[in-house]
Amino acid sequence: MNKEIEVIYHDQDILAVNKPAGMLSAPDRYDPDAPVLSRQLEGDYGRLWPVHRLDLDTSGIVVLARSEEAHRALSVAFELGQVHKAYRAVVKGRPSWTETVCELPLTPDGDRKHRTIVDGNGKPCITDFSVIGTHGPLAIVEARPQTGRTHQIRVHLAAIGYPIVCDPLYGDGEPVYLSKIKRRWKGDEYAERPLIIRTALHALTIDLAHPSTHEPLHFEAAYPKDFRALVTQLEKL
Repeated sequence: MNKEIEVIYHDQDILAVNKPAGMLSAPDRYDPDAPVLSRQLEGDYGRLWPVHRLDLDTSGIVVLARSEEAHRALSVAFELGQVHKAYRAVVKGRPSWTETVCELPLTPDGDRKHRTIVDGNGKPCITDFSVIGTHGPLAIVEARPQTGRTHQIRVHLAAIGYPIVCDPLYGDGEPVYLSKIKRRWKGDEYAERPLIIRTALHALTIDLAHPSTHEPLHFEAAYPKDFRALVTQLEKL
């Protein structure tokens, strides 16, 4: 098993892990050569059934089913909106609101770049946002999607004027350097390394009912090194 994958919980029905950025949750026709989470784990846990996905560069909590019965039960729970997820994102700008809701409808694969686009005829989408903190020119935001459209959080944040830093599709894609966000930064600009070079989005928590026992479960995935470094430096500003 890939040592970068942290196993948070497992039993005979489900497996919850902290997915690293740069790894697919499930096979993808657009990137057939990228490492796939389920394949990395099946050597230790047997056949696995993905029930939801994170984008390639999004880190965080992923739950997989270990049987067809568990897969069916979890899939129904997702479809009925009985699974609740919270994400953390670092965005450009300082929101004037503490909490807001975005309900812009979206259509996946809506342009030549295969991006999800805001579309009046698209599928209904709802994302709740709250500001965790503002630090210099950036902010840490919590996102709680009520629907599960492709790139939903990324598109909604960009649409309301606060794109996720380093997002190559819906933002500028530029790495984040401490020298660019900290006043009176003193360092060697030629030796400086970026704090983060991928979309700054992390799936922090998930709440769901166990597919067999129906007991409530809460899982939390720790920040990976790059996201933690970014947040730590922001909180020092």
